[in-house]
Amino acid sequence: MGVADLADYPWDAVAPYAERARSHPDGIVDLSIGSPVDPTPTVIAGAIQAATDAHAYPQTIGTTALREAIAQWYARRRGVSGLTPAHVLPTIGSKELVALLPLLLGLGPGDVVVHPRAAYPTYEVGARLVGATPVSSDDPDEWPDGTRLVWLNSPGNPDGRVLDAAALRRAVGRARALGAVLASDECYALLGWDAPWDELDIPSALDPEVTGGELTGLLSVYSLSKQSNLAGYRAAFLAGDPALITSLLTARKHLGLMLPAPVQAAMVAALRDDAHVDEQRERYRRRREILLPAVREAGFRVDASEAGLYLWATEGRDAWESVGRLAELGILAGPGHFYGPHHPHHIRLSLTAHDERIEAAAERLRAAQPRRTAAPASE
Repeated sequence: MGVADLADYPWDAVAPYAERARSHPDGIVDLSIGSPVDPTPTVIAGAIQAATDAHAYPQTIGTTALREAIAQWYARRRGVSGLTPAHVLPTIGSKELVALLPLLLGLGPGDVVVHPRAAYPTYEVGARLVGATPVSSDDPDEWPDGTRLVWLNSPGNPDGRVLDAAALRRAVGRARALGAVLASDECYALLGWDAPWDELDIPSALDPEVTGGELTGLLSVYSLSKQSNLAGYRAAFLAGDPALITSLLTARKHLGLMLPAPVQAAMVAALRDDAHVDEQRERYRRRREILLPAVREAGFRVDASEAGLYLWATEGRDAWESVGRLAELGILAGPGHFYGPHHPHHIRLSLTAHDERIEAAAERLRAAQPRRTAAPASE
């Protein structure tokens, strides 16, 4: 399979519902895509302004200052100590890394790429791009022989599900038994809401409690898009097995995958400053506290959603029907069909809208009578 054989981009199918939502007298509340809307933190804006004299080509490996900042951030915020610049690598956002990792690892026909059952579609796209076989499974015992790459996503997109240290250990053990690389997409890890994650740190796949101190075959993928409002900067990075990092670096050099120098400077500032992250987290907490009860009152059951930027909700009908119902209220949601075949009755609602729009959505939901009782505990 090649690029020409990929399916149509799924979000194009939402366009008619967006048009319907825009016709609402009070305007659209777009909760469909998790694109940050809040201001760039001052500390980051200052750093990028000071780095505009970027006349030379940047290095794919990133500056020493950036790699040191990444390693120090893992120790300070993720409980992963002992990383050095040799353990980390910046990437041009995380989506390109997710899509390209099977290619960069040399996977092809006959290889299997495992990803979650409720999953960001780019995991499957990356597998199909190289002719590998994507398999959706959350149970390590189901992962087949021939698995060469395992994607974890905790907290999950779209479902906000968190894997605790025991679940991560089990996944790591199975991946190593299969001889597979395990890549853990962790970009929502500082956004925990429900107990115990409102008080405990969400564990990384690189946490010593998970790895036993051995990083072989393990990668953590992280993005600053959510916690620092840097989606437009394309600011992300990898950390983990230094041998894998070296191999990926070589391939990325050949492909010219270089993060712009001003963005690297902005990332250093972002990674060294925790105050703006904590402030953004509180914004999302307030929005969740407004939207979540209104969604439930409107007849939806909210599943998982214990961390991250989304509410994963169902009213027991096909997701497109729910998307249509919400569009009549001027609210745009994402259908569960986009995240694999296993959740056709779920929708995803993002917390990435301005406070006024979140409040408008809550008011509209409360004013609308639920058309049926929320779905039972399982589909």
